[in-house]
Amino acid sequence: PTTTEPAEPAETVASEEPVEAEDSEPGEGRVLVPHRPAGKRLIVAAIVAAVLFVGGAAFAGATLQPYLAERAAVDTKLDVARTAASAISTLWTYTPDNMESLPDRAEVFLGGDFANEYRKYIDAIVAPNKQAQVTNTTQVMGAAVESLSADEATALVYTNSVATSPVTKNIPSLRYLSYRLTMQRKDAKWLITKMSTVTSFDLTPQL
Repeated sequence: PTTTEPAEPAETVASEEPVEAEDSEPGEGRVLVPHRPAGKRLIVAAIVAAVLFVGGAAFAGATLQPYLAERAAVDTKLDVARTAASAISTLWTYTPDNMESLPDRAEVFLGGDFANEYRKYIDAIVAPNKQAQVTNTTQVMGAAVESLSADEATALVYTNSVATSPVTKNIPSLRYLSYRLTMQRKDAKWLITKMSTVTSFDLTPQL
């Protein structure tokens, strides 16, 4: 068989000497511009741009700060309203079996003298309510913050309350109640220190 020698690669000729550009006279084809200091107009423009940048940043900061403060106030109001709603639902919802422990469940929402007043009130009605087998359910229909400061708030809570008892043949006693709560912030928690009834409507069917 005939063997074919591999073709030798084509030689690449590279010049080891750097290629020099064609000589030209220093003055031919070139325009030399002497260095000039920045003109007054350029300096003024730079100063104006810097002032506008600083002014824009200050304006943005001044605009952002009230927005953040307003947003923080909104978040605080939501916290107050949610706490008030949860508290009222807990304070006035009970059955004959769990009424004795009601003050302990409500304690996390109460502060100051009102915590003791509420406990005394529940202790006084436990016996007759258990004897009558009263079940009370309170549903919060709405809550709103009436006033707000750094550590104190006033909230309004609107409720529907339904009570039943075998003594009244389990005919529901329907009441529409609204409360005004005075609340204080303690350790990042809002506690009820005062409560008063604003409106009370008895909607129980009259048979």
